[in-house]
Amino acid sequence: MSLTKIRPKGQITLPDSVRKAARLADGDYLEVSVEEGAIVMRPKRLIDADQAWFWTQEWQRGEREASEDIAKGRTRRSGDADAFLDSLG
Repeated sequence: MSLTKIRPKGQITLPDSVRKAARLADGDYLEVSVEEGAIVMRPKRLIDADQAWFWTQEWQRGEREASEDIAKGRTRRSGDADAFLDSLG
């Protein structure tokens, strides 16, 4: 257990051992809430709006399927763009 002090403007310093255990780095965000009288902090990763599509469930499912296909050798290579388009039939 560590002890920290609330400074002006409500600022606190998280002890190094806590930051390391939670894998926090400078600039990371924390979600802060009060649950049953305890202050709870949860690390949060923010995603740029123009990258949000990549993290949708549907896209991530496709990424997992593609990775599985690659791992199992269910892919083909094309020499160039024309060969690729011809392979699509």
